[in-house]
Amino acid sequence: MKISGFKLLHADAGFCNAHFLGLETTDGVIGWSEFAEHTGTAGLSGVVTKLCELVVGMDPMGIERIAAFLRGRTFQAAGGMNQHAIAAIVNALFDIKGKALGVPVHALFGGTLRTRVPVYWSRCGTNRIMHSELMQKPPVRTFNDVRVLGAEARERGFTAIKTDAVSMAGGQLSMVRQGMAMTPGYPELNLEPETLKSIVGLLSAFREGAGPDVQLMFDVNCHFRTEGVLKIIRALESFDLLWFEFDILSPQSLSLARRAAHFPIASLETVYGRQGLRPYLEAAAVDVTIIDIMWNGYLEAIKMADLCAAYDVNAAPHAYSGGGLGDIMSAHFAAAVPNVRIMEIDIDEVPWKWDFLSDRLTVTDGHLAIPQAPGWGVEVDESAIARRPVHSVGRAAPSGGSGA
Repeated sequence: MKISGFKLLHADAGFCNAHFLGLETTDGVIGWSEFAEHTGTAGLSGVVTKLCELVVGMDPMGIERIAAFLRGRTFQAAGGMNQHAIAAIVNALFDIKGKALGVPVHALFGGTLRTRVPVYWSRCGTNRIMHSELMQKPPVRTFNDVRVLGAEARERGFTAIKTDAVSMAGGQLSMVRQGMAMTPGYPELNLEPETLKSIVGLLSAFREGAGPDVQLMFDVNCHFRTEGVLKIIRALESFDLLWFEFDILSPQSLSLARRAAHFPIASLETVYGRQGLRPYLEAAAVDVTIIDIMWNGYLEAIKMADLCAAYDVNAAPHAYSGGGLGDIMSAHFAAAVPNVRIMEIDIDEVPWKWDFLSDRLTVTDGHLAIPQAPGWGVEVDESAIARRPVHSVGRAAPSGGSGA
């Protein structure tokens, strides 16, 4: 069996576009993956195309060999867009291998550890602040709306929810996204008193609505400097967070935040590969390492989780999927990794998101059922994708961005 060709498919996924790669083989098996051409990765499709051209004619079962070959071809510009493209190819190769062997991807690394994995409702409230009409969900404009949403999460069986930085400075809730230059405050990244007050109000409203048994998580992303992050940590001490998420490209600053916090610190979703992780692990900077399977590729992601285990650190998959397949790839990672903590998933999404795939993930009582069919366990519905042509670049991207 050889790789005979490839195709890239694109679809409107609401507040972003969904992008799929299909690797074709001489045996008729097609391996699928999803890649994220969203905030910060415009033009990724072109990089995926160029790297796919290099692997046509190669044996798709030799995943390690192909990954090493592509790393060598991109060595002078390692990481970033090249890594995203390599990951898209590697992830499609795993789908081929699982289908060829008749086993799910999560069975390819020492066997499956679990058939269900705990999940948390990511960007809870965030998407409804910005995209409620698009998702056909009740808008979140006030702290009372947040209380109602917290109660909804509890009633739907979620045991953990994560939310993001907001401000009430304009009279209703709005997102703080200054670290991505999407709201005022860039490049200073200072924490304003009103923002700190709003963040405390947000977490208080979620606690009132969700009750004492739903664990809260908070993500400051890359929107504040360490000075402001330390103020937020002190202000949120009483909430006993499941974790506090902070993205910064400084192991020392992250370690400082961890020492100051009385709850776990999660980070590193923007870091690529084991070499990128090592300085943070050596600095004891995190309790939970967040690993993106779409960005690193399943092969490297498993190795990253193994490295974390050597430092007695948990791992958790990062979710930034517009088309659903990225979530499914994350589920396979969660099924195979011994030190997995919990899985991220978007619950608020456009109604047609799962039309792109032959099956969807199901969440019951705060847990997700792991797909068991060969490969990723789903096929991409090309006709459904064709019915949803990509939207213009002017529509707002997801709030998560490169640090969801």
